[in-house]
Amino acid sequence: MDQAIEKLLNINMGIHKGERVLVFTDHMQEGRFEPAGMDRCRRLEKAVERVAELTGKITTAQFYKYEALPSNGYEPPEAVWALAFGDKAVEGLKKAGILQRLITKKAMPGDVEMAHEILSDHTDDMVDAVIAMSNFSTSHTRFRHLLTKIKGTRYASMPLFDPEMFSGPMDVDWDRIAKRTESIAGLLTRTDSVIMRSSIGTELRLSIRGRTGHADTGIITAKGSFGNLPAGEVYIAPVEGTSEGVLVLEWSTTRKLSPRVSLTIKDGGVVGMEGDPEFLKYLEGIFQVSPEAANIAELGIGTNDKAARPDNILEAEKILGTTHIALGDNTAFGGNNSANFHEDYVFFSPTLILEYGNGKSETIIDHGRLKV
Repeated sequence: MDQAIEKLLNINMGIHKGERVLVFTDHMQEGRFEPAGMDRCRRLEKAVERVAELTGKITTAQFYKYEALPSNGYEPPEAVWALAFGDKAVEGLKKAGILQRLITKKAMPGDVEMAHEILSDHTDDMVDAVIAMSNFSTSHTRFRHLLTKIKGTRYASMPLFDPEMFSGPMDVDWDRIAKRTESIAGLLTRTDSVIMRSSIGTELRLSIRGRTGHADTGIITAKGSFGNLPAGEVYIAPVEGTSEGVLVLEWSTTRKLSPRVSLTIKDGGVVGMEGDPEFLKYLEGIFQVSPEAANIAELGIGTNDKAARPDNILEAEKILGTTHIALGDNTAFGGNNSANFHEDYVFFSPTLILEYGNGKSETIIDHGRLKV
């Protein structure tokens, strides 16, 4: 594991002497996952501690562990903000009355712009790199976006990471994955609308006109770069209000659904659902607290040829030839919907058709086979 961690630090992140690095995780309370999932959580905590230790042998490293939050997309707690941005910056946000609104995703018009102004005066106190190994994702948060945008912090997000991934989807030719991923991201950027189908009933149409395709390549060495590890996906924020159709889910983020779940999509969001009772209860609870969570937030495409596990969303959404759709927040990658939630669902053996503004179309995935 030490060799794999050193590859993460040196190849994926490019950590070097003189930098300040923040490594954090969350402690998952007993019973939040099934026994196998809780075992992974405990192994993850030990692995994260070792990541922090080995980082500390290269440069200055801070390690922090907090109690797990309700779900993906929640902002990390104030203590993590203070470690990442510095005490003075956080005090400035507090005095302006905007810190809690940012953390609770209740920012008012002008709050984000004010945060940029305040934080820009404290860039010398901010960390140079973050290795976020919490079980619940911080990828699509203001915290991450402000760090990468203002300081140029390099940010690796590794939610639900399993140390076994070091010998699978982390042990790849990153240059080859980067080339494939960037090529597909360019195609999406030039696309007007998308049709996604699957043999089990998915039929979704959405607009991505004017939105930018993002490439998660696994190379997080450039100033301000951000991505998952393991990496290998293209993602884009659909235009709000444009998604229409039906999504049929086989898997949640960690388990197979029985029966499958069917989500009816209208005017860009979930308006009806049926299937696995436990999963429906979970989603209904999310939507009651945050109605904005029903938004179709992301379209993604997997590009990692060594990703294989369907039962862990961090790896599943990277599987070559899969697609995924996320519900909830997309403000950190070009969208306009803010929610205390962001969760991805993977579609296996899909067909994906891109429609261009000139009336032409192109099938880039045919029943799970990538054609570009």
